[in-house]
Amino acid sequence: MRETPALLALEDGTVFAGMSCGARGETNGEIVFNTSLSGYQEVITDPSYAGQIVTMTMPHIGNYGANGADMESRGVFASGFVVRELSSLASNWRAEETMGEFLVRHGVVAIEGIDTRRLTRHIRETGAMRAVLSTEDLDPVSLVAKATAAPGLVGRDLVAEVAVREVYRWGAEGPGGLPVDTGVLPVAPRFTVVALDSGIKYNILRRLAEAGCEVAVVPPTMSAADVLAHEPDGVFLANGPGDPSAVDYLYTTLTELIGQVPVFGICLGHQMLSLAVGCSTYKLKYGHRGGNQPVKNLLTGRVEITSQNHGFCVDFGSIGPLVPADSGGLEFGPNDLAAWARAGVAPVVRSERFGRVQLTHVNLNDMTTEGIRLLDAPAFSVQYHPEAAPGPHDSRYLFNAFTAMMDGFADYLSEAQ
Repeated sequence: MRETPALLALEDGTVFAGMSCGARGETNGEIVFNTSLSGYQEVITDPSYAGQIVTMTMPHIGNYGANGADMESRGVFASGFVVRELSSLASNWRAEETMGEFLVRHGVVAIEGIDTRRLTRHIRETGAMRAVLSTEDLDPVSLVAKATAAPGLVGRDLVAEVAVREVYRWGAEGPGGLPVDTGVLPVAPRFTVVALDSGIKYNILRRLAEAGCEVAVVPPTMSAADVLAHEPDGVFLANGPGDPSAVDYLYTTLTELIGQVPVFGICLGHQMLSLAVGCSTYKLKYGHRGGNQPVKNLLTGRVEITSQNHGFCVDFGSIGPLVPADSGGLEFGPNDLAAWARAGVAPVVRSERFGRVQLTHVNLNDMTTEGIRLLDAPAFSVQYHPEAAPGPHDSRYLFNAFTAMMDGFADYLSEAQ
């Protein structure tokens, strides 16, 4: 396997030569980087990475191997995998195979031996772009041409490619009726939750179960009437891949659910809630991917270190005009998030259809939108992954905030801290 050469070619003509450390073949996708120090298996089995070739910035990957318990979905969804060095040994009692064996078994084309620091800096300077990774075609000119012709992410609905197509209940069965190891001790459920699967991760479902929720996972194409037929206490909107503006069927359904049932969304689910209340979204230069993103909670003043994986962002100011009376009497621009973060005030804008919407969380690296809540309906969302798989646990309080909202507490985001 490691005697097979491989090439990674970017659409701007940059080419990296290395050796294969996974399955042989050819793949294309948007080249991105993830700054997590560990959790590589959880990363590439996250459906949010569909359509992307993932570069790990940690130079040594695979030292603790791979195992069935660390799967975050039913398979690998990343289009390809790039590392500086892949460990040939698995030094951990939980390991069931080496990471190389895992990659081959799942058919993941992967490359090692390239300068991932140089690649990461190149992505930061020029932005995420299309790329091709191959062990079959070693002609740089040919691969660059293929990268240029490959499909991008803008306007592309990848949710339809990764989501489940039938309903299943977490803890009782998995996709296709297969049993699932929930990974948490049984908790008597207090709430019934419908989770719209746009690329959901298993640890999200574990955290919901741990918070006392019985979860029915349903396709993202399910109608609002069919969702309500489950008589849920709440609706959960999951993470997922691709351009959120292309998933119009999901945020259109959400417009029919807001106000009828409490709603909690994360990552793509945050973008769905924001689009439903009237915002627009835009593509970030190279996205937020890793377990060290600082986010300020404007309601409490606390800073959370968060796990993130997204390439698109919500334009908070596009929702509607500022409501100064609900924004501490201040009149900064609704998109001047740095000013609101410095003031420690959570601004409120008015959605034409759903009333007041408050900015609750801000990314302190680039001052982008990380969370909102509706003040006139029970709904809130965050841009990051509070289930921490992989990542820090600072944001797990949000699952308790969801149950508090279903209990009817008005100050659920503050009470759950």
